[in-house]
Amino acid sequence: MTNRDDILLQQMSDRRILPNVPDKDKKRTNVDRRGINNSNQHEDYVVSKQKEDTGRRYLVDYTVKIEIFDENGHKSTVVGRTVNLSSSGISCNIPEEYQELAKNSSYVRLTFRIAPGTMPEGYEMKIRKIRAKWVRSYKDHTNKICCAFCFDQILAQYIYAKRQFYMLSIASFFIFFVCLFIILLRSSSILYFSFNKILYLYSILTATFLLSRYLFGAFYRPTPINPRFTPSVTIIIPCFNEETWIKRTILSCINQDYPTDRLEVIVVDDCSNDNSVAMIKEIISELHKEQGYNIKERIHYYVQPVNVGKREALAIGAKMAKNDLLVFVDSDSFLDSFAIRNIVQPFQDKKVGGVSGRTDVANTYTNALTKMQSVRYYIAFRILKAAEGLFDAVTCLSGPLSCYRKDLVLKYSKAWLDQKFLGQKATFGDDRSMTNFILRSHRTDYQDSAVCSTIVPNTYKIFLRQQMRWKRSWLRESLLAATYMWKKEPFMALSFYMGLLVPLLAPIIVIYNLIYIPLAHRVFPLTFLIGILMMALLMSVAQLFLRRSTTWLYGMWFCLYYEAVLLWQMPIAWVTFWKSTWGTRLTAADIKAYDEQNHKGGSADGKK
Repeated sequence: MTNRDDILLQQMSDRRILPNVPDKDKKRTNVDRRGINNSNQHEDYVVSKQKEDTGRRYLVDYTVKIEIFDENGHKSTVVGRTVNLSSSGISCNIPEEYQELAKNSSYVRLTFRIAPGTMPEGYEMKIRKIRAKWVRSYKDHTNKICCAFCFDQILAQYIYAKRQFYMLSIASFFIFFVCLFIILLRSSSILYFSFNKILYLYSILTATFLLSRYLFGAFYRPTPINPRFTPSVTIIIPCFNEETWIKRTILSCINQDYPTDRLEVIVVDDCSNDNSVAMIKEIISELHKEQGYNIKERIHYYVQPVNVGKREALAIGAKMAKNDLLVFVDSDSFLDSFAIRNIVQPFQDKKVGGVSGRTDVANTYTNALTKMQSVRYYIAFRILKAAEGLFDAVTCLSGPLSCYRKDLVLKYSKAWLDQKFLGQKATFGDDRSMTNFILRSHRTDYQDSAVCSTIVPNTYKIFLRQQMRWKRSWLRESLLAATYMWKKEPFMALSFYMGLLVPLLAPIIVIYNLIYIPLAHRVFPLTFLIGILMMALLMSVAQLFLRRSTTWLYGMWFCLYYEAVLLWQMPIAWVTFWKSTWGTRLTAADIKAYDEQNHKGGSADGKK
């Protein structure tokens, strides 16, 4: 997966390599460190997380207009450049002659524009005349004078106040309008039911299924933090050819707000043929220099002698693990510092066998494709997966961040590794497959407050290969899940079978409406096209309502792209489900397929 054009948030490095790990003497937690009252420990951890997010600084470079007011109300104006920015304050380069004015000012007003991709989603906008106070002056690495200012009102509150009326109003109006319009469209389908029962039944089922997802998703709430519940956890990172991101992944996994004696990290390299192993050794060696955190006892790595696949790498990590819960993390995914503390909470219910966290897109602002995926990821987790979590039956514990009971993983490990479908060995789709094994006898949940970010494809070629792989695994595992989902909660079971039927029939329905009807009956499929547009708009306004991000319009682009391109991968998946190539990286199966293709080409050339 190429990263040459990826745009990621540039966080300012902390003076400590492990700033979020609780004190090594175990006398203070991060809640104490941030000066929070311990009267309500659950609320304290929420506030601690909010304080960390507020204080997180990003390296930026904007023009900033600074209006400096003295005690008499006299104003001096200067233009500077921003150096770093957080939700609570900003540092700026200013001419030296204005340094004393800023230092002795009564207050200042700052005007600047936050560029997309330089702060988390939702912050991108023009900040006009926000009040702030001088904190300190210092010289940066180029010996320029910098002034640090603290905002009177944190940016999150400022942006919410500025946007809440029109964004909330627009989103609420469109959600109501779109839902009403879809219901009216499908009501008309009932009138024409006698003309084509299959077509109009499908239309009614599709609308019901999609609207129910949004409805159930709206009722979802994550399990709150119980500070006293800290089961022992082992994070397992399978790695193959991930030299660019593996150091960052490992660091995010060990830098967790979690008791050090209850967290270990195991990295299993599946015989990478790039510099991944060197990167793993380098970051672990660097971490070993940290005194008092028992790093040598808590982080380990193992290198496979031959490439055998991701499942085998995860299974090896599971056998090496010392702890009760296993967290699987992809090698190009980065955990939020409170991810582990949050993802373990649903396991207070002994019947829960696995939990999925939420995955955001790390490289959202790279191009239109990554923005489109960002909206899709958010809706897929916050709406669709949350709706399944409401019924304790999440059908895919996502690969970037998921947690399992170790005894269940070991119990199903052999069947998981030896899995075959219609005589063909299953290689990819490890997350859906393990979920299927566990969901048969246990509950699976979703924890929206356990967050990681991942690198998504930034080219359509790699994206389409990834989507084809996902569709093949979805088809295989959905057919297997269909054999037992009827035993689950009735609403969940009905929803699952509708969710299986809709994508399978979609290509036929599209051909019928867009090709057969216009040619056979000379009728333009206006109603069908409007229905697609309304569904696309529903995804976009849900993103706008929940996240208030400027990327919301790309939800419509994703839906249209899905109907035009991705939809037609499904029939191909029907007849190529046995393929074991990943397409996005050179696994052993990919190399074998590549060699076979070249061999055929060479033979043909020789005959010619």
